[in-house]
This record gives sequence, C-alpha cells and structure tokens, in this order.
Amino acid sequence: MVNWRAVLTGFGVSFVLGVFAFALPGIGHAAAGLVGGFVAGWMADDGAWSGAVHGLLAGALGGLVVVSLILAASLAGGLLFVPIGVLGVGAALAALAVFLALAVDSAIAGAIGGLLA
Repeated sequence: MVNWRAVLTGFGVSFVLGVFAFALPGIGHAAAGLVGGFVAGWMADDGAWSGAVHGLLAGALGGLVVVSLILAASLAGGLLFVPIGVLGVGAALAALAVFLALAVDSAIAGAIGGLLA
C-alpha cells in the first residue's frame, strides 16, 4: 500500500532543495533528488522494497513537474522562434531522460531510507 504522505513529503523536500540547488549546479540537483527519495523511503518505514517504491514515486512526481516545464518551454520557443517539429522531438527526448534520471536516483535513495528506517 502506498503511503502518499511519504511520497508528497519526499517530493516537497526534493522541490525545496531543488530550488536552492542552483547554488551548486549539477551536484545540488542530484543531491535534492537523493535526499527527497531518502525521506520518502524513511517515512514509508516498510523495508527496502517499499522505500524504493515510495522514493520512485516521489522522484517521478518531481520528474513530471520538470518534464511539463521542459515541454512548455519548448512549445513556447517553437511557436516563437523555430518550427515545433524540430524542437519538439529533442525536447521530448530530453524530458524523458530527465524523468528517468529523477525517478531512478530517488528510488535508490528510497530503498536505502526504507532499509535504515
């Protein structure tokens, strides 16, 4: 059973840390996902597998937010500057890569958090 409180708290931690992560580009954003996934797994408190699932869901929720921003920016840029077909394919692939990266590292950290809880 999914503990949505843990998932939303992990997402919130990732989001807040992600806002401040611009001070440490690259490292800060990865750390934000790891900490958020860890918090979600820790709060789930039901073992490594449950922690991984909760961390994955928290990271996927953050990934959906980032993907929607990437696609909105590419759509706006495509309508204003470049034909949308050229920009849209690259943006969709970049969005998929970002989505997977945010979800996978949060799942790993969630498994560790669930194991330690």
